[in-house]
Amino acid sequence: MNVQAPALRDPRLNSPEPFTPRDGGFFQRDRTIHPPAYAPGYKSSVLRSPRQALLSLENSVSEITGPVFGHNDLGPLDNDLIRNYAKDGDPVGERIVVHGRVLDETGRGVPNTLVEFWQANAGGRYRHKKDTYLAPIDPNFGGCGRALTDDSGYYYFRTVKPGPYPWRNFVNSWRPAHIHFSVFGSGFAQRLITQMYFEGDPLIPVCPILTTIPDKDALDRLVAPLDLNASTPFDSLAYRFDIVLRGQRSTYFENRPEGN
Repeated sequence: MNVQAPALRDPRLNSPEPFTPRDGGFFQRDRTIHPPAYAPGYKSSVLRSPRQALLSLENSVSEITGPVFGHNDLGPLDNDLIRNYAKDGDPVGERIVVHGRVLDETGRGVPNTLVEFWQANAGGRYRHKKDTYLAPIDPNFGGCGRALTDDSGYYYFRTVKPGPYPWRNFVNSWRPAHIHFSVFGSGFAQRLITQMYFEGDPLIPVCPILTTIPDKDALDRLVAPLDLNASTPFDSLAYRFDIVLRGQRSTYFENRPEGN
């Protein structure tokens, strides 16, 4: 018997607990949580790491004033990766919901923020011409989407849990299952990029990229815990991932390793 899957709905409706902002922190920049630019265990960093002191460049007016995003820019299935690329059925894999809030350094939600996300499919393969991993491409899964935070900074989307995959670092190097995130401010120059990992993944402590992060608390802030209160019964588990833009509790952003 075929059972109709429930429509994508706000995971907060399943949770008896209120969604309250985290406490604010001291705003002093902490450079000790960031990995070194040169980390031989992460082989790509050897050639990519700078040899000279970094320069600070001022943004132009056009970079910091636009463009801005609104609800009209998003389609009805943009935050439903299970349906937004489906051709003749649902994608293969474990169905999950990812939800959370985009917060500032005081724990206040940041409204109307564009959050983009992209990932590999359940077999660990991206829909990209340069990905030649032997796992098959899922014809019903595109692997990307976007959402706009509401007045409280809240976002959510539905997808399938991505699979781990091998990569050419050293022999038998594997990336843990992860989802990429991009958060836009009021212009393209105000863009932060990070990755979300899953609680309990045994590949996290042996990943050559993640082991470059010296601060355990900073690493933990990249790991989304299971959130059964927000799960959809008989359909999808849920994971909670809050993105903190600044302060001591900020999320580690890969394109801002110099600090927040």
